[in-house]
Amino acid sequence: MTTQPLLVRPATVADAAAIQAIYAPIVEKTVISFEETPPTTAQMAERIAAILQSYPYLVAERDGQVVGYAYAGRHSERAAYRLSVDVTVYIAEQARASGVGRTLYSALLPMLAERGFHAAFAGITLPNTGSVALHERMGFKPVGVYREVGFKFGQWLDVGWWQRRLSDA
Repeated sequence: MTTQPLLVRPATVADAAAIQAIYAPIVEKTVISFEETPPTTAQMAERIAAILQSYPYLVAERDGQVVGYAYAGRHSERAAYRLSVDVTVYIAEQARASGVGRTLYSALLPMLAERGFHAAFAGITLPNTGSVALHERMGFKPVGVYREVGFKFGQWLDVGWWQRRLSDA
């Protein structure tokens, strides 16, 4: 059986079950996400709908299956932050290290620049060599670490922050 090329497209609320299936084990088994209880499919649908009101949300499909997703969101509530965004990418376990994250970000980051956003930020629970490598390959630079900012699975966790300028304006 031939593997089809990766397809990146805008997410819809109909993708909620597939996105939830990728995200739930990350919440339950890793410190990558600081959530402790996975959202339900209905909650994920609400999140997707809310994000799509202001920001792009993309999914990657391979052979008709959603294998990853990426989206942007507000960096902070204060008005002066309005041209900065936080970006997130999650990849299904079986699709990691296969170019899905790079393909998603290669679509998402230009969309953000076209919409007038100036800078993108990514928070990465440390250590996470795969995510750090992806972000640095995509032009993100490390800007700092929040030490012992999260507590999950009985341990204190650090979050590193990476930044990429999207425009020179």
